[in-house]
Amino acid sequence: MTKKQWKTSNQLRKEHQIKWSFLLLLVLLIACILVSLNTGHIRLTPIETVMTLIGKGTEQQALILFDFRLPRIVIAILVGMGLAISGAILQGIVRNPLAEPGIIGINAGAGLGVMLFISFFASVSEAPVYLMPVVAFVGAGAASFIVYVLSYKKYEGLSPIRLVLTGVAVAAGIDALMIVLTLRLDPDNYQFLATWLAGSIWGSNWTFVLALLPWLLVLLPFVYTKASVLNVLNLGDETSVGLGVNMEKERRVLLVLAVAIAAVCVSVSGGIGFVGLIAPHLTRRLVGDKHEHILPISAMVGAVLLVLADTIGRWLQQSVEIPAGIFVAIIGAPYFLYLLAKTKD
Repeated sequence: MTKKQWKTSNQLRKEHQIKWSFLLLLVLLIACILVSLNTGHIRLTPIETVMTLIGKGTEQQALILFDFRLPRIVIAILVGMGLAISGAILQGIVRNPLAEPGIIGINAGAGLGVMLFISFFASVSEAPVYLMPVVAFVGAGAASFIVYVLSYKKYEGLSPIRLVLTGVAVAAGIDALMIVLTLRLDPDNYQFLATWLAGSIWGSNWTFVLALLPWLLVLLPFVYTKASVLNVLNLGDETSVGLGVNMEKERRVLLVLAVAIAAVCVSVSGGIGFVGLIAPHLTRRLVGDKHEHILPISAMVGAVLLVLADTIGRWLQQSVEIPAGIFVAIIGAPYFLYLLAKTKD
């Protein structure tokens, strides 16, 4: 076999692997959705679920499925995709496997913005839903700016390790500030904040879907157009400059995109961490290092992970649901420690 034939064969094998990975994840996502539709206080059999979906169920079944469960599942899918892609962008920007929206302070900044916003209203239900992604973006942007400024050195640029360490410190500071500010909140808003911090998908109706969807429809396709830039940045600073890429400009644009995507997702889902850490890593093991493949497959992995975590939380204890963020953290925290140990080596 010639070198050219070997490259062609290897490329076909890789494309075959990517295709099957996508199909497998799609099947897993559909299976998780079907199980989630049947999970809750009121049990619906698979036949009842299918009949309701095609418009032949009772009014009660339609109410349960279309007004309560389906919008929550859609939110989980969108948020899982968004957080995974945000994590993939951040890891590509700094070439650090530990970078993730929750770890470097983006989620904490978004949470602070949302908390300050709802503190102006008597209850969470009175707060305009469509403004929450905006205030979350402002809060996350402020936190990210602080992290960026503290991590950047004039003659060295953006240090990956310093970015993660600074992000952890800033996130801890914001979390402490949020705890202090909760003393000013009334019981209803305090309960909301506690639920938000635990990572529970609290936005569970179509209004929240409509508040989130336009942001992702604009931002995610734009991110995909930057896949080639992420590939070049992975080659290193010197190579990127040699190929004519303005590194700092591209990093800033990509950082804003990652912050915006994570912030708007967090505004309707709560402080869910580690999705942006786990999904890109699993994806790289499946499809390699090209971001044309990493971004869409990471989105699928994130969607499966979050829908599954939310379903388990509602299934284990149906009287009082366990936040999805807890189950993601159970997987993500040990994985983060493993990556941290591996990075030190």
